[in-house]
Amino acid sequence: MDQTTSSLEIKAGSGDINALYAELAGAFEEFKATNDQRLKDIEKRGAADGLLEGKLDRLNQVLDGQKSALERAAIDRARPALDGVVSGQPDGYKDAFSAYVKRGEEKALSVGVNADGGYVVPSETETEITRLLAAVSPIRAIAGVRQVSGSVYKRAVSVSGPAVGWVGETDARPITDSQPLVELSYPTMELYAMPAATSAFLEDAAVDVGQWIADEVNAAFAAQETTAFVTGNGVKKPTGFLASTTVAESSWAWGKLGYIASGADGALPTSNASDVLVDLVYALKAGYRQNASWVMNRQTQGALRKLKDADGNYLWQPAASAEGKARFMGFDLVEAEDMPNIDSDALSIAFGDFKRGYLIVDRQGVSILRDPFSAKPYVLFYTTKRVGGGVADFDAIKLLKFAAS
Repeated sequence: MDQTTSSLEIKAGSGDINALYAELAGAFEEFKATNDQRLKDIEKRGAADGLLEGKLDRLNQVLDGQKSALERAAIDRARPALDGVVSGQPDGYKDAFSAYVKRGEEKALSVGVNADGGYVVPSETETEITRLLAAVSPIRAIAGVRQVSGSVYKRAVSVSGPAVGWVGETDARPITDSQPLVELSYPTMELYAMPAATSAFLEDAAVDVGQWIADEVNAAFAAQETTAFVTGNGVKKPTGFLASTTVAESSWAWGKLGYIASGADGALPTSNASDVLVDLVYALKAGYRQNASWVMNRQTQGALRKLKDADGNYLWQPAASAEGKARFMGFDLVEAEDMPNIDSDALSIAFGDFKRGYLIVDRQGVSILRDPFSAKPYVLFYTTKRVGGGVADFDAIKLLKFAAS
């Protein structure tokens, strides 16, 4: 490993958000210079120096690591305190919840007791879990989110506007056709986590129980949610957008997601590779494009990071500020590791307005059941929430399929 990339990797561990942002910008400048030299070698000799290829791969890894570190630092910076009293919440409720978690006490509790002996998480902690999920679950951060009180959320969608017609001042006004409606249904499924702690840990007066549960549960929930929102089959889990029926954009119809073919099996075209990405952008209607995002995994992002436009400008750009997102062709880029790698017939890139295109349904309440018996000396916390999800507008998301046609 050369000295430049080694030092960059060491710096990537820094927790200061402004320092991380500066390091990311510097790493990208080094990446561009290295890739420019690689392209010159290809033009001059027909092949790139192997050392340059290796350095470029390491710089790609450094950029990914620094981008992840920057996102984690932004999450930590935005994390709210949990010790404030929420309006409308009894003052003693959080104390009672803390007592339940630490010692199993349920004396004088008048709210939040489930019939099965569980305990509904106080709203401070519930809000924190939801906020953390939005921050670390990339699909939840860009999708539409609706909280419901029932087990199934249904909505009617008009797949075309009302029929209208032109008439003269004295012409008869015939009855127009009714607009066709379809019903979309989003059942909520149970998602659970079961963190464990020793009694000594729980009895430590310095432990913020609400924060501990939020942190422990968040990691488990976020990973499972993101996978389901991308590839879930709808069986005991949400239906992911990639589980939808897909068709070529020229044959698009409601109930299916349209795709643009890359023109090469398992790859971008060898010449004018960015043209197909421009086609994907403009496959989306203007009303959706203004709020659109790219969704892809880290490997795909690394491949696109090398692309330039006709003027020699890189299409991938780091975030414009420490709290911002990387952008590609002027649109926010969201990294979701559950998206498939570039491969034959893979749907590796999604582009769309996910706020309108994908709906996440959260049933109100996160419940905890304390179990001090099953895994002594550990106390288990069976934590559950109910989540559903599915495509809400099949015209708001387009895909790039790495296929010849």
